[in-house]
Amino acid sequence: MTSRIVSFAVALTMAACGTPASQPGTGIQGTVQTGPTCPVERINSPCPPHPLAATVVVRDASGAEVTRFHSGADGRFKLVLAPGTYTLVGLNIGTGFLPRPIPTSVTVTPGTYTTINVEYDSGIR
Repeated sequence: MTSRIVSFAVALTMAACGTPASQPGTGIQGTVQTGPTCPVERINSPCPPHPLAATVVVRDASGAEVTRFHSGADGRFKLVLAPGTYTLVGLNIGTGFLPRPIPTSVTVTPGTYTTINVEYDSGIR
């Protein structure tokens, strides 16, 4: 009886080991951020960019909108996209001109998530 239990446990363990690993996706991931965050950056007093919750439009090589996404409060996003070259353009936030979105190009390759930062210019100088 004990040998049957051990055999069953070994069989379950081997079956679990044979489970195929999940395939990597294809798309983009990264952070939407705004900067500079202070007028003068010093070596001993860095001013890192701040994360930004924003809506970003994804356009293909012909300029047609493919999709849009909204980054989280921490600025992070992850989006499934087919391989190709895209331009990411953030939508204006609020009624003013700042922060100003900066268009960003990205090339997506099969089987990977390309990491990219989508930038907004804060206007601080």
